[in-house]
Amino acid sequence: MNHLELIEKAKEARKLSYSPYSNFKVGAALLTKDGKVYLGANIENSSYPLCMCAERNAIYHALMEGEKKENFVMLALSADTDEPCSPCGACRQVMSELLPRDIRIFMSNLKGDIKETTIEELLPFAFSSEDLK
Repeated sequence: MNHLELIEKAKEARKLSYSPYSNFKVGAALLTKDGKVYLGANIENSSYPLCMCAERNAIYHALMEGEKKENFVMLALSADTDEPCSPCGACRQVMSELLPRDIRIFMSNLKGDIKETTIEELLPFAFSSEDLK
């Protein structure tokens, strides 16, 4: 699967968003080495801190299905934004720990704009387990 196909999966996942408060729908798709795709969409709650982003939903979904960090090769996300949709800070932190450093990340919007990035670019000084020693 190429990055454009994965972005289309993220757009499909976006349709599953539960976002009655912000109406800001985000979809994510996470690809493994063996071709499995794990979808995620943002899920809101009237108690805003309990909301969950699409990226984290996709990552947690994959981990709950037994996938390992080293199996992930590409992550795509999409939203109806002017520029390609960028992950929030919480998602960046989770991605820095639970995804491999060399994963390809594609941020996109519904207009077809795409930006490829890396975890290092998204969070250059990430807090990690090494900092806990």
